[in-house]
Amino acid sequence: MKVADGREPIVVAQEISKSYGKVEALKGVSFAVEQGEIFGLIGPDGAGKSTLFRILTTLLLADKGTAAIGGLDVTSDYKQIRTRVGYMPGRFSLYQDLSVEENLEFFATVFHTTIRENYDLIKDIYQQIEPFKKRRAGALSGGMKQKLALSCALIHKPDILFLDEPTTGVDPVSRKEFWQMLRNLRKQGITIVVSTPIMDEARQCDRIAFINHGQIHGIDTPERILQQFASILCPPSLERDEVRHETAPVIEVSRLTKCFGSFTAVDHISFQVNRGEIFGFLGANGAGKTTAMRMLCGLSRPTSGVGKVAGYDIFREAEQVKKHIGYMSQKFSLYEDLKVWENIRLFAGIYGMKEQEIERKTEELLERLGFSAERDTLVKSLPVGWKQKLAFSVSIFHEPRIVFLDEPTGGVDPATRRQFWELIYQAADRGITVFVTTHYMDEAEYCNRISIMVDGQIKALDTPARLKKQFGVETMDDVFQKLARSAVRKAD
Repeated sequence: MKVADGREPIVVAQEISKSYGKVEALKGVSFAVEQGEIFGLIGPDGAGKSTLFRILTTLLLADKGTAAIGGLDVTSDYKQIRTRVGYMPGRFSLYQDLSVEENLEFFATVFHTTIRENYDLIKDIYQQIEPFKKRRAGALSGGMKQKLALSCALIHKPDILFLDEPTTGVDPVSRKEFWQMLRNLRKQGITIVVSTPIMDEARQCDRIAFINHGQIHGIDTPERILQQFASILCPPSLERDEVRHETAPVIEVSRLTKCFGSFTAVDHISFQVNRGEIFGFLGANGAGKTTAMRMLCGLSRPTSGVGKVAGYDIFREAEQVKKHIGYMSQKFSLYEDLKVWENIRLFAGIYGMKEQEIERKTEELLERLGFSAERDTLVKSLPVGWKQKLAFSVSIFHEPRIVFLDEPTGGVDPATRRQFWELIYQAADRGITVFVTTHYMDEAEYCNRISIMVDGQIKALDTPARLKKQFGVETMDDVFQKLARSAVRKAD
């Protein structure tokens, strides 16, 4: 297989198929990547992207078809291929208990090299985290973990990088920095194959392949693919006729502070959130968002300040706070080995709902989500987008006054994210207050009001329209970039 200009490609996949039991993950996938190209793979959750990456990086055997990397067969020449590729999965693959330096030394040793030998290749990336080289990887922010993982993937000087959704959970500023790093690596002759659910990132590739239901439906320039499959990849923005509720605050915070030793993670923040409001709580990785949210949920005791949630004091009545809120973490908090209906009943029981009410509402929920046929399916078998909808529905099953959502749509494709926000709108229309953190600035536009944290402090708080006017910019991404780039702390 040759690429358009007649050169031999560095990656060739021909009729690759892979099944897991009855599920066909890949169905006759064929494509080629030329040397020095940034080639993108995009598609909905469960489309087969991660399976394809694992086959190309020799971690998984295909059922049918062939694949070659730099002329080497992924099956018979796997040992040689592993020395020539770098692989960065979505969850970084770092050793959390090792320091930054120890992680890098370990990966260098695995590939029979040293940090010194290939330092020039990683210098621009590693210099940003080198001041924290003694810090455990698990204590780094998302952006810093990302830079360390990329350094580890590059330390043996690979010919080609495979990056599987590398920016999931990473703030917009760090994402831009990351893609600048990729462009610099391409200048050094490294070929990059990357999957992403973020269309602004897809636009930075030379070519992209759209994969859905295990098949490639098109390969072309980003603009042509995004236009051809716009209904899936670029769905229209949501419109909402806002339901007016009384303006009684359900969250009241004054000078709330949290210190860890000499480090002030949350620094005297003050704000109110009203009933039925969708309140966006934004900030770069390490700004203090998750710490603040944990205090509001009664999971972490504040150092000082005043806070009330659902009418209960977060200092003295933390257990009451927990009973009157819903919470959805980034990892969805579902029990993977339980069936769909078992998860619903378990969480309903935890919230003290009566058996008869649980039975009635379970059936109503399954029907509303279109999950009736999946009631006996193990949660681990569901696509990511389905898990997401279920986790959110479970978090508000007991009709809490407030639901806290911590980056609930990380790594999810645009169409599924839009469906998720339809669920959020429905909850808000019923009077449930939604307190949400997100790194997607198009989602920030859906919020009634937004606060933006920088270095533990709230630096801006208003409606999206007023914030854009205040900063004289067109988008919330521009607002975020202006504020977040002023941050002093980068790795907390």
